[in-house]
Amino acid sequence: MPQPNQIKLQTNRLYFIDAVRAFAILMMLQGHFIDTLLAPIYRDTNNLAFNIWTYFRGVTAPMFFTISGLVFTYLLSRAYAKGDDKLRIKKGVFRGLLLIAIGYSLRINIFSWLSGYFNPYFFVIDVLQCIGLSLIFLVGLHMLFKKHSYLFSTVLFVIGCICFISEPLYRNLTLENVPKFIANYMTKSNGSVFTILPWFGYSAFGAFISTVFLRHGHRDRFKTLTIISFFAVGFFLIFGSTSLLLSLYDISGIQLLERSANYNYLFIRLGDALIIFGIFYSLERFLKQSIISKIGEKTLSIYVIHFILLYGSFIGFGLKRFFNKALTPTEAIIGALLFILVVCFIAFHYAKTNAFLYKLIRKVMDKIKPND
Repeated sequence: MPQPNQIKLQTNRLYFIDAVRAFAILMMLQGHFIDTLLAPIYRDTNNLAFNIWTYFRGVTAPMFFTISGLVFTYLLSRAYAKGDDKLRIKKGVFRGLLLIAIGYSLRINIFSWLSGYFNPYFFVIDVLQCIGLSLIFLVGLHMLFKKHSYLFSTVLFVIGCICFISEPLYRNLTLENVPKFIANYMTKSNGSVFTILPWFGYSAFGAFISTVFLRHGHRDRFKTLTIISFFAVGFFLIFGSTSLLLSLYDISGIQLLERSANYNYLFIRLGDALIIFGIFYSLERFLKQSIISKIGEKTLSIYVIHFILLYGSFIGFGLKRFFNKALTPTEAIIGALLFILVVCFIAFHYAKTNAFLYKLIRKVMDKIKPND
């Protein structure tokens, strides 16, 4: 049983993480803008440029969930390794609940509510709720297995695999007799954009990676070997995971493996995310104190601002209301670039979402922190 003081810590800040988060949030901005406003006539699946855009847009969410699990568990485990993770646990639970609350609040239409109409759209689950719930799950797993480092890593890896391989079992889940507030976390039948399964699988894999960084980050050539591993495992997941699942099916006869292989987008997208991790980790020395790293530190503000401007949170007036499915490709591309600039400008110069929330968290934690 490893004790906290027996773990050698990787104390250097992982700048590539901020770069990955920045890349993911910028991809999300342009992806949401173009997908929401591009006219249907231009959504040509025979067009190479459109197909490339569609493919890379699909990498955004896996990156977000994986990097969230990595960062959160890395900080949590490092706090435990230093001998005190109580405050970090409380912060983690509070942050998870806060993300869930913000996710719901962005779907509030004040004018609609004042007129007496409540739209069930409010209960639809999006990325913030799923990430928030994932963080709470990771806190629970940390508390159960923090004294057993290698077992913790194994459990995270196994959970990730189970979430992905079992996807055919819950792909068309409806849960008609379950209250929508709960069911929407598990089914898309009511309009949820994301569900906790399979997306928690990405957070679990990210958390698994964090345990590797924490355990071996101090070793010589760790960065080089990790970069090579990111690329090697990433390419294998993209080009070899389907064949592996089919081979396991041939050996075991488990039908679920074949069904998973025949619709194997989850492991492939994880491979995409790992390759992007490898690219940014390779370029880490150029990213310190760069604008892209600073963008990575403002992801929550950027997400909230973009949701308000594009979808009209709170008042119902956003770009979607005026330009929904109406732009040409040229207009959509130019508009997406301007949208990114405007959102980032507001986030850096006017919005204080991140700073406000973190300050609030610190105040709450200070009040509930037990006296020594």
